[in-house]
Amino acid sequence: MSIEKVAQLAGVSKATVSRVLNAHPGVKPDTREKVLSAIAACDYQPNLLARQLRTAQSHMLLVLISDITNPFCSRVVQGIEAEAELHGYHILLCHSASQLQREAAYLTLLTGKVVDGVITMDAASGLQDLQNIIAGAPWVQCSEFDPAIPASSVTIDHLDAARDTVHYLAGKGRKRIGLVNGDMRYLYSHHREQGYHQAISALGLEWSGVAYASDISTEAGSLALQQLLALPQPPDAVFAVSDVLAVGVIHAALEAGLRIPDDLAVVGFDGIPFTRSLNPPLTTIEQPMYQLGARSVQLLLQKIRQPHAPVIREVLPWTRVERASS
Repeated sequence: MSIEKVAQLAGVSKATVSRVLNAHPGVKPDTREKVLSAIAACDYQPNLLARQLRTAQSHMLLVLISDITNPFCSRVVQGIEAEAELHGYHILLCHSASQLQREAAYLTLLTGKVVDGVITMDAASGLQDLQNIIAGAPWVQCSEFDPAIPASSVTIDHLDAARDTVHYLAGKGRKRIGLVNGDMRYLYSHHREQGYHQAISALGLEWSGVAYASDISTEAGSLALQQLLALPQPPDAVFAVSDVLAVGVIHAALEAGLRIPDDLAVVGFDGIPFTRSLNPPLTTIEQPMYQLGARSVQLLLQKIRQPHAPVIREVLPWTRVERASS
């Protein structure tokens, strides 16, 4: 299907279709929607090779992801891929495991013009090393970011979400609220723990306890809860920094003969869809995972189109979803 057919179906010019495909800012939202609907209806696929020869752009985006097994990351990547395809781009996914040598090998694609820009979801602790390699190439930091790096970022307010969670549990009458945290290489781990302690202090709670999971898995979540239950005074509530860890917490609690939420209230983080099907369903802090990915692409395309555009620090809203686990 040709670009002419898309333009005819949308009732716009070929130039307007081209501007939409290239994420040009001068297109009205309603016009953009008409064009995108026409593209979907026509199943239009741009001739990427021809476009690359004309523009010296590959229309490929590199996505560095630290843990493809994490459902949070998978959902963000879905948003990245869908938004990229809307603009005639494809993605090259690198499961880096935050290993600099592997990331450096993929980032050579930037200098070779095989990809036009990069989106990173890697731990904040390693982003300075990546900056030395990426240099001035188009780059957006998704979820994880380093504020000292002059690259746009999209995230949520993890501090605020953590504080809210502790206040929520305290409002339910919980006095001993524990935290199950993860890998401290990640900025979100620091922010969620910092918010946890700020709320504990603000509420004047005398009990606090933090256990660290070795990775983001249900097994690690179970082991972390066992550490908290071994304390002289065990928690009556647990805030886990990941839904996956929270599932492990619930499993270990039930195995220990505890009732959820009567003996132990549990709150997770991310809003992974399967958590609504747990028994009991999990209360969670829902991140706009798909939107985080989509917005990252939009910001990256702006940077590709306007290399001197200012850095944007975007913070998307989160939502608490209350269910039976709390």
